[in-house]
Amino acid sequence: QRHLVESGGGLVQPGGSLTLSCAVSEHIFGTVHWFRQTPGNQRELVADISGLGTKNYESSAKGRFTLSRDDAKNTVYLQMNNLKPEDTAVYYCSYLGTWGQGTQVTVSH
Repeated sequence: QRHLVESGGGLVQPGGSLTLSCAVSEHIFGTVHWFRQTPGNQRELVADISGLGTKNYESSAKGRFTLSRDDAKNTVYLQMNNLKPEDTAVYYCSYLGTWGQGTQVTVSH
């Protein structure tokens, strides 16, 4: 059974950086998506990386977030720089309809 595990969240000050990891239990052939969700709101797409390595960033992430993938570790990373308070959310990764448990990112003084 496929499973995903996110890690790397935490508390960071505005302007700081975090790198989130999404470890997949199998070789990644397809697209891995990163979403985020705040209380009372729907999950919103942040960025995704296809099986061929094509990267897509939503406007909120462009210029600040960077995707990468380590095929040897079946892991996708989301490096987040210049974090803002509005980036505070639970971040989830998704692969072929399977979701991880999420990791909390809090941007605050």
